[in-house]
Amino acid sequence: MFLKHNGAGFTIAEMIVVTALIAILALSALPVGRTAFKRQSEIELQRSLRLMREAIDAWKKLADEKKFEVEEDTEGYPPTLEDLVKGIEIQDKDAEGKAGAKKMVKFLRRIPKDPMTGTSDWGLRSYQDDFDSDVWGEENVYDVYTKSPAVALDGTKYRDW
Repeated sequence: MFLKHNGAGFTIAEMIVVTALIAILALSALPVGRTAFKRQSEIELQRSLRLMREAIDAWKKLADEKKFEVEEDTEGYPPTLEDLVKGIEIQDKDAEGKAGAKKMVKFLRRIPKDPMTGTSDWGLRSYQDDFDSDVWGEENVYDVYTKSPAVALDGTKYRDW
């Protein structure tokens, strides 16, 4: 009539306690995972901004060295980000300073994707624009920034990077 219990296995109370502990541990790991993901996105944003800014600077350096013709109102900066991908044909000089063959110089393979917005649509600043302007004057590309309104882990806005 009576069932004999030999002590093997878990009781329902033990199972509930173990499940609750696992749930608490999993929930405590979620913020750490979110922070790690956000930090990785920030690293990717910094890398992309540095890559594009170095390409803009390289274009400007060649323009200042008069390696190619520039329009006066551009201050020697590239007209668009796409022009950094297309490249520009420059006059190559030989060791004696004489004009040699022309060669194509490309500054970017492609426009990087903004990790904060998930698009290749970057905010652009023209040399003639106000620094805090949200509107690009379309005269040249002096600087690039993300259009994300989010705040970084250090409390700064991504668009100010």
